[in-house]
Amino acid sequence: MQIDWKNWFDQGLPYDEFVNKYGNDNERSRWQSVYERIRLAPEQEELLKSFVREMNVLVLAATWCGDCVNQGPIYRRFEEANDRIQVRFLERDEVPELRDALKINGGARIPVVVFLSEDFFECARLGERPLSMYRQLAYSQLESGRPTDIAGSGDELLARATAEWLNEFERIHWMLRLSPRLRKVHGD
Repeated sequence: MQIDWKNWFDQGLPYDEFVNKYGNDNERSRWQSVYERIRLAPEQEELLKSFVREMNVLVLAATWCGDCVNQGPIYRRFEEANDRIQVRFLERDEVPELRDALKINGGARIPVVVFLSEDFFECARLGERPLSMYRQLAYSQLESGRPTDIAGSGDELLARATAEWLNEFERIHWMLRLSPRLRKVHGD
């Protein structure tokens, strides 16, 4: 199935509009609280500022979702660091066709992040949680095979998740920067 990513991206809302439109007072407060706790290290900000290609990022999410609360503000912080990064959010239950196309492990999980080039070619899609959050869940839910000294919680877990998402954003940046097609377009 060919997905018209530009159409979906154009329907998406910027971070603040999404949270204000779909969130109730409690949900907006939770998103704001996480946003305020995210601190990019100077080297992380410098890395983000160094991105030279436009990157469109489409996030399938919901304001009530705890994983979205813990990750959506990370994407917003990245977007604030470089105006070449454009992030748009779609409410999962309002776009059933896209929700069904982006199922993960057979389920309508969120958030799902779709990285797109400047001309809306899909570069990658990732979903639900970064590794650090899965480690934390495994540590708290599994009796055997628990990872040790790698789970973390609170601000430490948020910092790890931020670093892991930054790795993904950087990976896509290099994909876009080194693309022969885009290098030809930009003459570099």
